[in-house]
Amino acid sequence: MFRFLTFRILGAIPLLLLLSVVTFAIIQAPPGDYSDYIRSMLINQGGATFDEAEAQAQAYRAANGLDDPLVVQYFRWITGIVTRFDFGHSLYYNRPVGDVVADRLPATILLALTCHILASILGISLGIIAATRQYSWVDTLLGVISFLGMTIPRFLMALIILYVLVFKLNVSEVGMFFSAYYGGQPWSWGKFVNLLQHVWPVIFIATFGGLAYNMRVMRGNLLDVLNAQYVETARAKGLPERSVIMKHAVPNALHPLVAYQGVVLPYMLTGEIEVAVVFGLATVGPAIVGSMGVGDVFVTATFMLVLAATLIIGNIIADILLVALDPRIRLGGSAE
Repeated sequence: MFRFLTFRILGAIPLLLLLSVVTFAIIQAPPGDYSDYIRSMLINQGGATFDEAEAQAQAYRAANGLDDPLVVQYFRWITGIVTRFDFGHSLYYNRPVGDVVADRLPATILLALTCHILASILGISLGIIAATRQYSWVDTLLGVISFLGMTIPRFLMALIILYVLVFKLNVSEVGMFFSAYYGGQPWSWGKFVNLLQHVWPVIFIATFGGLAYNMRVMRGNLLDVLNAQYVETARAKGLPERSVIMKHAVPNALHPLVAYQGVVLPYMLTGEIEVAVVFGLATVGPAIVGSMGVGDVFVTATFMLVLAATLIIGNIIADILLVALDPRIRLGGSAE
């Protein structure tokens, strides 16, 4: 196990470097940068002429190294990360990128993990129910729920819920984690309840989509496994049907879903983006979209690098879970 983790972590380093190069190049590919945003703001809100705004924009470019070649900018950014754990300076927020990430990433990960746990538990449970009641009204109803969860866009569900909350229920505190009263209060049961009252749309929408996928995969896998020879043998030995399903069929049907955990964490993080943007929550989603819109390249690149790291970590965790689920699987081809 230790050797496996060591090799995977060492192998992740060049992969992350490669992803950082690709990400940085793609982000910088469109024309324009943050100085264009400054020029636009000076003209539209500062009343400056184009020449005055252009002069200030060019001065800003020179002062912040935006005139440097793309390769120089990249190496300055990646060298700061490797040597000082410095992710650069946010041009838009005018603060270190690490502070911006530290403000938004914990809440995002907490929301994503909550949605993932709920989607996994509910999706797998409902998938087992649907498979063991194939072609019944329960199976049909769960199939409809799964179809809706996988086809309705998340941003559309978010817009519908936002419309109902604001225009039908007259909810005014939208786009925040807490009410004004609880903003500076220490943690308490009341503050936790207040948090749930504000973030439940994000949890519901993200969980609904993940639940639908898990349900469909679990149902299909379990139906295949229930027809396997070893399951028929277990039934022939007189084992109770519940024991046959839960001890013999379900563990083997879980393999594809466990392997899917390798990509689900970044999927949940990016899925949160759509809902958080609609509701304006201070999470990773609005920060990525906002930084891309104004050309704050270091914020965008850092968040994309974080998503790449979660993908690698998720795959390592999935491999470990597969070994725990099925002892026949050996990490690194050894009998550790």
